[in-house]
Amino acid sequence: MGAGWVAGVTRARAMLSRALGAERAGEVASAPGLDAAVRYLSASAYGHDLPSEASVAEAQRAVAETLVWHLRVLAGWQPPSGVTALRLLACGFEISNAEDHLRALTDGGPPRPPYRLGTLATAWPRLASTGSPQELRAALAASAWGDPGAATPAAVAVGMRVSAAVRTATAVPEAARWAAGRLALLVGRETFVARRSLPRASGLRAGRLLGTDAMAASSYPDFQRRLPPAARWAVAGVEGPGELWRAEWRWWHRLAEDGRGLTHGARLGRAPVVGAAAVLSADAWRARGALELAARGGGRWEAFDAPA
Repeated sequence: MGAGWVAGVTRARAMLSRALGAERAGEVASAPGLDAAVRYLSASAYGHDLPSEASVAEAQRAVAETLVWHLRVLAGWQPPSGVTALRLLACGFEISNAEDHLRALTDGGPPRPPYRLGTLATAWPRLASTGSPQELRAALAASAWGDPGAATPAAVAVGMRVSAAVRTATAVPEAARWAAGRLALLVGRETFVARRSLPRASGLRAGRLLGTDAMAASSYPDFQRRLPPAARWAVAGVEGPGELWRAEWRWWHRLAEDGRGLTHGARLGRAPVVGAAAVLSADAWRARGALELAARGGGRWEAFDAPA
């Protein structure tokens, strides 16, 4: 196993140099306006596709596209099991593409250009060719994503995210706690903040990772208490559903810290590759947040004081 991972692990560790890091992200966040933040960011690895005059949304999109490219490059150096892991870790971009496509099918407006996924795609070419919400649902059901339970935007968004978490936890053990924690946050928000029941198909799928007891909870405290340890950490200390945004913030920092830990040592295998993908993903999240804060006039955000 080790020999096949030499190039992939070497590339993964080398790509960590492309991360902005917490300190430099804090400098972006404290810039006196979006233009200054974009100028600062343009000198980083995120500058390649960053327009010189961009709105917040455009600049954040450019950061996300850079992350996709980094993950595609990383995947190109991996053996098959490494590509599978990266495809799962990057599947949020396919979810975004599907949501944009479904929005265009539902509202009739022009779709946003999709993320270019290459080998990171699970079923995107097939999804992109669908011409109605019902066709999109059928294409999802026939793929690794599984049936979201309905063809509505809400059902597809939740269904794909639940599927991503369960498949990641199953196929990428190094990422299992991240996936379980992320799913706990999703179910908590849907059930106790938005007050929406998950489609039956998604609820059953989520129960495979969170447990049927947690999925049957009638209150947030019960949900929190019934979660398995692999997921409970994400909501530990969060007293009410209105504070789940803090848990989201903490989840990203856990991702960055755990990812950095996986890249250390002399191991050859999937772990350093998974770790590098986690660090790069958290770094892009941090950079997007920094742009948002700079656009509001600049300032300090505790997220940039946390370990990278």
